[in-house]
Amino acid sequence: MTGIGPVEPVESPGAGESQDVIGGDGPRWADRWSAWWGGLPPRARGALAATAAALVAAGVLLLTDDPPPEPPATPLPWPANVTAWRYLGPAGLPETDGTRPTSGRFRFAVDVTAGPPVTLQVTGAAFPGLTAHALPHAFTVHAGTTRRVTVEIAVSDCSGLPRNADLPFLDVTLRNARAIQHHSFIFGRAYSEDLFALLRGACDPTSPPRAPRPSGSAGSQNAD
Repeated sequence: MTGIGPVEPVESPGAGESQDVIGGDGPRWADRWSAWWGGLPPRARGALAATAAALVAAGVLLLTDDPPPEPPATPLPWPANVTAWRYLGPAGLPETDGTRPTSGRFRFAVDVTAGPPVTLQVTGAAFPGLTAHALPHAFTVHAGTTRRVTVEIAVSDCSGLPRNADLPFLDVTLRNARAIQHHSFIFGRAYSEDLFALLRGACDPTSPPRAPRPSGSAGSQNAD
């Protein structure tokens, strides 16, 4: 014999002895879900499936759709584009007897059609030798409103002033929340006639007074 011992009996599975199981665990999650799903009535399964599909679709839309762009902001209008002047007529000026008028007042209506309020200031009256300013000096007009304003024009130098011209204008500075602009407002025949009546009265030379007419001539004689 060369180291061979007695043969040990091999126990068969039927001998009633338990065997160790390595790696055994409970039912898997998929098995539990299948069992739970299978136990639901058909109507409940249909409702849950529809709800799940709606949630998935909403999630896809949220992930893929970009937010709607914000509408672009409307830019503020330029003040000269929304402001209009209308000539209403002469306002006159108190005059002193025996003096020539060198200034006059003229009435205007100012409209602002849209945008923020516009502040205006009259700076000139078309020709060198004239000065102009509004009464009050600066005024504000709100959108959708009309303001009546009086402009005083004075003759400071008659040299070079025309005695007649078409389409005289006013130089005005306009300011709103967007910009400050310098603009000229042109007026028609009525303002032209009234303005040049002032210029002629202030600048035309006055005629010398006429000598009184004699009641008779020195060479005349009365015959009886």
